Amino acid sequence: MADSLERIARDVIRCERCPRLRSYCEEVARVRRRAFRDETYWGRPVPAFGDPEARIVLVGLAPAAHGANRTGRMFTGDDSGNWLYAALYREGLASQPTSVSRDDGLTLTGAFITATCRCAPPDNKPTPEERHACSEYLDRELDRLPEVRVVVALGKIGWDTVLERSRRVDPARFPKPRPKFGHGAETKVAVRPGAAPVTLLASYHPSRQNTNTGVLTRDMLQAVMRRARALASPRRGR
Repeated sequence: MADSLERIARDVIRCERCPRLRSYCEEVARVRRRAFRDETYWGRPVPAFGDPEARIVLVGLAPAAHGANRTGRMFTGDDSGNWLYAALYREGLASQPTSVSRDDGLTLTGAFITATCRCAPPDNKPTPEERHACSEYLDRELDRLPEVRVVVALGKIGWDTVLERSRRVDPARFPKPRPKFGHGAETKVAVRPGAAPVTLLASYHPSRQNTNTGVLTRDMLQAVMRRARALASPRRGR
């Protein structure tokens, strides 16, 4: 059977590669947070979400324990998602500025949201082995997103994950020196075999740790999304 985004999503949901992560996600789903005690948690690996013809791909770290691990959709049901979808909405990439559940009607146009790891890790810290075990899914997704022009890394782990993919795809064109992560950082990388390089943009992750301390402001996040949209827009004729 030919690979497809739908098949990748099914494979993600069934994944049992990382026993520590699966045990943690299932325990969180069983115990639940008091605010969500009447809800049924997703508790499984979380598939990517978005437009199959996306020109912008956003790569996060992993589902939040009481966010996507609860709702079953990337960046849905937590403060990080509130920040991200509001920024995407302002750029015309999301149909609404909030995301609370898988069936809330939200759609993405020109954007696709994925992550380095598909299971919520304890303390938001997947091990290198867990990141490696999950890398196949991002590889397959990028192979099935032919219109991608920009990849936005939400956090350093997302940045490193995309660079690792680029090194595997085309070692000869891997940028030297290795590009350093920093909010607003920008470089060209190859993410699909035989395809033209894309622009890799960096943003601090919209985690509470960053947003509550002012490390990341709404204007900072918006500026990266605005830059991504500008780079991804088809060039007009002369």
